[in-house]
Amino acid sequence: MPQILDQHGNPIQREVLTEPQTARVGWVTREFAEHPSRGLTPQKLHHILEEAEQGQLAAQADLFTDMEEKDAHIFAEMSKRKRAILTLDWRIAPPRNASAAEKKQAEQLQEWLTDLPDWDDVLLDCLDGIGHGFSALEIAWQRLGSDWLPQSLTQRPQRWFQTLPHDGNALRLRDGSTEGAEPWKFGWVIHKHKAKSGYLTRAGLHRVLAWPYLFKNYSVRDLAEFLEIYGLPLRVGKYPAGATNQEKATLLRAVAEIGHNAAGIIPDGMLIEFQNAAQGSEEPFEAMIGWCERSQSKAILGGTLTSQADGKSSTNALGNVHNEVRHDLTVSDARQLEGTLTRDLLYPMAVLNFGQVDPRRLPRLEFDTRKPEDLKLYAEVLPNLVGLGVKVPVKWVHDKLAIPQAQEGEEVLTAPRPEMALPPELRPVPKPAQTAAASLQYHAVLTNAQGEVVYPDQAVLDTAADNLPADAINTGMEQLLAPVIQAIRDGATPDDALESLVAAYPDMDDSAIADLLARAIFVADVWGRLNGHT
Repeated sequence: MPQILDQHGNPIQREVLTEPQTARVGWVTREFAEHPSRGLTPQKLHHILEEAEQGQLAAQADLFTDMEEKDAHIFAEMSKRKRAILTLDWRIAPPRNASAAEKKQAEQLQEWLTDLPDWDDVLLDCLDGIGHGFSALEIAWQRLGSDWLPQSLTQRPQRWFQTLPHDGNALRLRDGSTEGAEPWKFGWVIHKHKAKSGYLTRAGLHRVLAWPYLFKNYSVRDLAEFLEIYGLPLRVGKYPAGATNQEKATLLRAVAEIGHNAAGIIPDGMLIEFQNAAQGSEEPFEAMIGWCERSQSKAILGGTLTSQADGKSSTNALGNVHNEVRHDLTVSDARQLEGTLTRDLLYPMAVLNFGQVDPRRLPRLEFDTRKPEDLKLYAEVLPNLVGLGVKVPVKWVHDKLAIPQAQEGEEVLTAPRPEMALPPELRPVPKPAQTAAASLQYHAVLTNAQGEVVYPDQAVLDTAADNLPADAINTGMEQLLAPVIQAIRDGATPDDALESLVAAYPDMDDSAIADLLARAIFVADVWGRLNGHT
């Protein structure tokens, strides 16, 4: 294998591909945590933090681990902060103006990371650096065919590390020496997370949370003691002069136990008096606990209304505002993690499999931190803007709506009638011949002899009816109404004439008038059909 160089042009140690570095410092892996949170006081906390600033991180790391284990509020808020990254989509993006080879490398790295086991655990372990200031994952490499791929990425406790006394950013593995061992290149993913500015030893978020954690512990302890004696009467033991120490101890034990057991014995000649029950309120203790938890929520999530730390003033509107702050923190966390994984994981994989790669042209891990905009709002506004002549870039729309652009040959959604996707006022007006409704449109009007406005078709039809033979109509009507006409001529009244019409109806000859009406209807129908296709 040719010589392998890191990003700075320095050769790597070949042992990194065959064994973990921690195998050479076995004694540190057998140390047990000291749990400095037990009996924590302001003086002890100050000493732990000061010792970490001088490079000794073990006690501070143990304390930070205890804080997440013992304080459910810190655990819940930190879990929200870290797991937000797990909900984001990610991709391996080629460099700008990428060549065909660089695009192929990005696709290959994407495939390898997608197949990497426990990828979500890797992200979560890296984000443990938010609280501690850093998180270190040791890489175990394996050879699969001709490819070098990570077999596992194992998080190592922060207590296994130290920093140089004169450089708080230089992380070293504790090996018993004064300055420690430098982590092997290509052997570690070391995520240094800046929750705030400063040296690595002071950049962890848990340093901010340590003091509220301490004050909350005092309040919780005091509240527990208050609840233990609340409502119990004050008990005063009296012993006679000359009582021995053993008799005094017996009386004290009886006074302490009688409140819970409701029974006890004391030496003869001694007395226990019961005073008023212990009084007070839990509110001062809960107020202090609430202040500590609100302070923790503000430090971790940037607000309180997305947790239960401030339930009295929580509203949906204010909660949405605080969610915006949480989104900013998620973006910041994602950006920092992108740089770490690109530098410590993608670069080694690319160099080991593709040969020496220019770090400036390396494919980069990117999380999709865009917030999809309101699709309904843009669907209503964009067509109107485009209709007014506003030139909207397609790429901008895809970015805003978080809709990926279709690749060549990829199936896409289509509308059967694209014009129907537009608002009614922007839809194109169809030509008369395109729809059935267009055949009913009239473009001119006429006036008949009575001064009525008629359309050209109706005017032509009326003219055709007027031109029917008058004698044909008269003859048909005379034959049809002959019985009525004869009755009226014989002097019948109108009522008698109608009765004679009813009586004569079965024998009336309507053949002439029926033939006339059939001819008129035929003409009208033909004229209408012809006019409907013009």
